[in-house]
Amino acid sequence: MAIVYAVAVLAGIGLIASAVLVVASKLMYVPTDENAAKIREVLPGANCGACGYAGCDDYAAAVAAGKAKTNLCVPGADKVAAEVAALMGQEALDVVEMTAVVACRGCADREPKYEYRGIQSCAAANMMHAGPVKCSYGCEGFGDCAAACPFDAICIANGVAHVDPALCKGCGRCVSACPKKLISLIPQAKYAAVLCSSADKGAVTRKICTNGCIGCMKCEKVCEHDAVHVQNNHAAIDTEKCVLCGKCAQECPVGVIRILPEGN
Repeated sequence: MAIVYAVAVLAGIGLIASAVLVVASKLMYVPTDENAAKIREVLPGANCGACGYAGCDDYAAAVAAGKAKTNLCVPGADKVAAEVAALMGQEALDVVEMTAVVACRGCADREPKYEYRGIQSCAAANMMHAGPVKCSYGCEGFGDCAAACPFDAICIANGVAHVDPALCKGCGRCVSACPKKLISLIPQAKYAAVLCSSADKGAVTRKICTNGCIGCMKCEKVCEHDAVHVQNNHAAIDTEKCVLCGKCAQECPVGVIRILPEGN
């Protein structure tokens, strides 16, 4: 009888639990948007956040609800944008393809300012006096960006991160991974960029880096379109005014200004 009683109790508990689950499933049911599911299927699944949403699921839901444009998936480019627009019954919108650029070319002299024996990570090294690199603004070279890239578009060469624009999809994961914020996204169309982030005075930069901006203002003086200005010992380019004439790049004595995209 004891065994029968135990089995009966367990069976009763099972029936009660199943009834509770059935009721809960009815009360807590969240209807799924079939259109969102279809949109999610055509997205690349990078979950990079370049669209401005937490991931592909959130973006698909936003598009299906009419809260987001159909051309925000940068890694998917025009092909995915066209497929998403077709599912929404809308006209396809062009995607501004982006590529990552590293605002550091490294130094010819890679002698560190101290011997680092910690975790081989840019984020970890950066917590120790801005890292072992003499330039406090320079690339650490431990490859946090390369590890974050899902497309193998970044490599570390001579202690500096380099982006292959042919492989880069503009997802932006490397931008988030860099503790010094040396990486940014630029349009794949031609773009003038200053490949240095140093704000040190020119005399200081010359002592520790052969490739750093020295704030000489030659680029600013030669620009005929008021597109280049030196602020905080560092040249900056106003892309709205820049006409890509290339004069600033030609005049730069350290070659820190480039017309991109190109391998950097």
